[in-house]
Amino acid sequence: MLIRKATFNDLPDIIQIYASARVFMAENGNKDQWGSVYPPTTVIESDIKNQKLYVCTEDDRIACVFYFAVEADPTYSIIHNGEWLNNAPYGVVHRVASTHIVKGAARFCLSWAFKQCDNLKIDTHRDNIPMQNLLTSLGFKYCGIIYLESGDERLAYHKDK
Repeated sequence: MLIRKATFNDLPDIIQIYASARVFMAENGNKDQWGSVYPPTTVIESDIKNQKLYVCTEDDRIACVFYFAVEADPTYSIIHNGEWLNNAPYGVVHRVASTHIVKGAARFCLSWAFKQCDNLKIDTHRDNIPMQNLLTSLGFKYCGIIYLESGDERLAYHKDK
């Protein structure tokens, strides 16, 4: 598998991947995390324009899409019922969606992100059990609760070296 920055040529495929991911999530007990429209096309386009959206490919097909950047996430500045592992600069991963054409694509992407920045934070919905299990299996530690700008609660995870 290869990871590269997403381009606007990838946009139709990425929109379809996120649509399929929303269906998968809803069918697996997680209908609220992304609802029926998240992420909107404007967010995807902004992520591509800012060169923070990545695709993982296998045989020129997209196996997974995700946001990655080394940056402070404002919603991570306050954590409830716990604490981050450290206060050092960190990378973030958001909006991970797999096409399920290659087993282990999401794992590959998160491992790749950790190689880029060995202090990595991510959050997920309480009902997203597959992601919680994946994060734990990769050595991420549950650190507490964060709240998105919308006020929605998310479980916060962190992995450092």
